[in-house]
Amino acid sequence: MGLHHSQLDPDLLARFRKGAVIPAHPLALDAERRFDRRRQRALTRYYVDAGAGGLAVGVHTTQFAIRDHGLYAPVLSAAIEDSKAWSDRKLFMIAGIAGQTEQAMAEARTAVELGYHAGLVSLAAMKGADTEHLIAHCERIANEIPVVGFYLQTAVGGIELPMEFWHRFAAIDNVIGIKVAPFNRYRTLDVMRGVAAAGAEDRVTLYTGNDDHIVLDLLTPFQVQRGGETVTLRFRGGLLGHWSVWTRSAVQLLEGIHAVIDAGGTATPELLALDSRVTDCNAAVFDAANGFGGVIAGCHEVLRRQGLLEGLWCLDPDEGLGVGQAAEIDRVYAEHPDLSDDAFVQDNLERWLS
Repeated sequence: MGLHHSQLDPDLLARFRKGAVIPAHPLALDAERRFDRRRQRALTRYYVDAGAGGLAVGVHTTQFAIRDHGLYAPVLSAAIEDSKAWSDRKLFMIAGIAGQTEQAMAEARTAVELGYHAGLVSLAAMKGADTEHLIAHCERIANEIPVVGFYLQTAVGGIELPMEFWHRFAAIDNVIGIKVAPFNRYRTLDVMRGVAAAGAEDRVTLYTGNDDHIVLDLLTPFQVQRGGETVTLRFRGGLLGHWSVWTRSAVQLLEGIHAVIDAGGTATPELLALDSRVTDCNAAVFDAANGFGGVIAGCHEVLRRQGLLEGLWCLDPDEGLGVGQAAEIDRVYAEHPDLSDDAFVQDNLERWLS
């Protein structure tokens, strides 16, 4: 048996369960598409100072192709080393786990060795497998590391996962959370029903990955039935590619939402209106108009404009901004200036790049 959630720092696990901003960490490359260690360090420092409660590294936004370039361990190692060196405040570190079972287990072991607290398990490589095989795969990974499930949207390689899968998945003892990111309300409800059916709502913390519906996900009490009783589930935080940019503003947003919920209050019209405004920004950054083809490059472009990245290069030379995407980013910058954190970045950029 590898790392079990009962072995984690109780305060750190409590922070994860309360709900936090967990950016999906991008990959900094230079003009030759080589790992840019200095700017990768600057990104990590940015997220720490912005108030993120954790980091997800080696995930979709980091580019799954790091595995083909021998960068998986170096990139994971950099994030945990840089966060610890920069601040005494501990972050909840989540490693992306991908591939068929043997590869996934090897990645889980690497993550544990590096000091990561959980693994975010992508099932994209398991296309065609039935529920029995998928659950067996997840159980073997859970023997190595606490697991966060990942419902990845089909537009970027995910597979459809029915309620029955989530019921059985949530029943695995070393599952501590689920990133719900199908970009689909029906499939989001499948996860809720599965967690409730497993009676796992106190152990499995739900994080929104629905970058197209962030604010309402965080505000909504999801009510489902279980044996004649009504069970209420909530998204506690966000593990989001969208929160890899404008992160300081995201932290302030989540703190505001937590304050409303903790006080037993109701959302104001202004807070509800933020859902469409944040989604509008996400449509530009994620290149929704072009089927999310420029999703990673769009995050890079915002960070480039802020000075954190030198360029928007991806490991795949054919991956870049979609048609009209730069103009859309211009538009949302102009229409939603209060949602950016440009001033915060400018005040600290020199320190982060030092």
